[in-house]
Amino acid sequence: MAEPRAIHSHAIDDLRFIRDTMARAGQFSAIPGWGGVTMGATAIVASAVAGPLSDAERWLAVWSIEAAVAILIALVTMVRKARRSSATLLATPTRRFALVLLPPLAAGAVLTAVFVANGLTARLPGCWLLLYGVSGATGGALSVRVVPVMGVLFMALGVAAFIAPSGWGNIFMAAGFGGLHIIFGAIIARHYGG
Repeated sequence: MAEPRAIHSHAIDDLRFIRDTMARAGQFSAIPGWGGVTMGATAIVASAVAGPLSDAERWLAVWSIEAAVAILIALVTMVRKARRSSATLLATPTRRFALVLLPPLAAGAVLTAVFVANGLTARLPGCWLLLYGVSGATGGALSVRVVPVMGVLFMALGVAAFIAPSGWGNIFMAAGFGGLHIIFGAIIARHYGG
């Protein structure tokens, strides 16, 4: 016959459960690790297909298509991950995450039009990497711990892309949208589930 547990032991377990539940309720946890790996792989392919920035129209078209593909991958894999964990994407953590994540991305869309209209297409890699990084660093504050770290690294690549010769832009795009997504996607998949 098992010995009865002291009442304070039950209370401590209950408090630990409540604390853990509350912490998860405030965190957006549907960041798709394998989706990030897939987005990274398609970005490396896009970098190879886009070629040098000297052909600005082709380069911009390829990377615009890649952005649409990456958004689709992210949405599909987020929905799958949320379903597996029985989480709803309409919950408060998701709305808060989106409210912090989307403004820097919207700014990137506006600045893309400004850069292209002013003949600065070769400087878009710095703009995109920097603002995507801001999005990750701020949105990541409401998500799993590695997301803000990834955001800061994207920001650093963006700054480096602005400093480096404009001809290196595609290399920075492959390193950020390809390499960082693969590395951090694998970390998220391993430690935070798919």
